[in-house]
Amino acid sequence: MKSWGRKMKLVSMLLLLVLGAGLLGGMPASAAGGVTLYSAYTSISVPPGEALDYSVEVMNNTSDVVTVPLELNNLPKDWTAELNSGGWRVKEVSVKPGESSTVSLNVTVPLQIDKGIYRFELTAGSAARLPFTVEITEKGTYQTELTTDQANLQGPSDSSFTYSLKLQNRTAEKQNYALQAQADPGWNVTFTSGDNQVSSVEVEPGASQSISVKVQPPEQVKEGTYSIPVSASNQSTSSELKLEAVITGTYGLELTTPNGLLSADVTAGGSKTIDLLVKNTGTADLTDINLSSNAPVDWEVSFNPKTVDKLAAGQSTTVEAKITASKKAIAGDYVTGMTASSPESSSSAQFRIAVKGSMLWGWIGVLVIAAILGGIYYLIRKYGRR
Repeated sequence: MKSWGRKMKLVSMLLLLVLGAGLLGGMPASAAGGVTLYSAYTSISVPPGEALDYSVEVMNNTSDVVTVPLELNNLPKDWTAELNSGGWRVKEVSVKPGESSTVSLNVTVPLQIDKGIYRFELTAGSAARLPFTVEITEKGTYQTELTTDQANLQGPSDSSFTYSLKLQNRTAEKQNYALQAQADPGWNVTFTSGDNQVSSVEVEPGASQSISVKVQPPEQVKEGTYSIPVSASNQSTSSELKLEAVITGTYGLELTTPNGLLSADVTAGGSKTIDLLVKNTGTADLTDINLSSNAPVDWEVSFNPKTVDKLAAGQSTTVEAKITASKKAIAGDYVTGMTASSPESSSSAQFRIAVKGSMLWGWIGVLVIAAILGGIYYLIRKYGRR
C-alpha cells in the first residue's frame, strides 16, 4: 500500500509540473502561433540586375500584442536585401491584437548571375515563414552591351542609312561612354541621342540608352557590302558592334561626243561619220546598251556597234554613228536625235546637221557657166569683126 501511495504521489507531482509549464508558456505560444506573413506575389520572373520590391504584411491573429523578429534565410550569394518600414530599416515588429503591420522587403538581383530558379524565405521567429521564388530568365553579364535589331541595311549610294542601337550598362556603376565609328575614308557617321548629335553618352548602372547612327556613303562609292564597326567604350568597359551597308549602286548614262560638239556638216545624199561617247555615270554596271536614232524622212543612221554588251561603272566607250542625208535634202539645218538606252537608264542627244548643196550640181553649174562664157567668146570672135 505504501508503495502504491508513493507512486500516486509521484504521478500527481508530474501532472502539476506539466500543468505549470503549460500555464507559464501558454501565452507566448498562443501569440506566436497566431502570426501570419503575407505577400501578394511570392513567385516572379525577372532579368538579371532587377530590383525587387515586396510588400509583406505581418498579421497578428491573437488577442495580445505580439513582437516578432524578422529575418531573411537562404538568400542567394551576392544578392542584397533590406527590410524597411516607416522609413526605417527594421529587424523586428510589434503588432497590436487583431491588426497587421506592413514591411517592405527590397531585394536586388546581381547582374552577373546564371539563368535559373532561386529561393529564399522570410521568417517571423519560429511563428511563421514566407517562402519566395525568383526565376532569372537569362544569364547575366557584368559588362556593357551594344546591340541592334537590324545591323544590315540596303540602298543606293545616294541614300543614307540609319541604325537604331541600344546601349546597356550592366555594370554596378554609372558609365560615361565615348561613341566611335571605324568607317572607310569618305564615309560620314554621326551619333544621335534624343534630338541631339552626340559623341558620348552617360548611362546609369543597370539602365540602357537608345542611340541612332546615321551613315552617309561617299558620292562615288561602288556597289558592294561595306562594314562599319561602331563602339561605346571607356577605360573600364566597352562594347563593339559591326554594322553593314549594302550599296546597290546608282544608274546613270550619258550620250555625247569626245569633244562635246553636237553638230556636223553633210551634203545632200552624202554621209558623215560621228564619234559618239557613251558614258556610265552611275556606280553600278550597265548591260545591253542599245543605240537608236530619230532622223528626218529618207535619212539613214547606222551605228557601229549597235549594242554595248556591258559598261562598267565610271567607264566610257566610243560608238560610230554614220549619218546619210537624203538625196533630195535641200541646203539647211536638220535635227537628228540619237539615244543610248539600257534596262536601267537612258540618255539622248540632239545633233544639228547642216546640209550643203550637192557637189555634182556644183560642177554642173560650173560647166553651164563655162559653156555660156565659151559661147559668148565664140560669138564675139565670129561676129565681132563685122
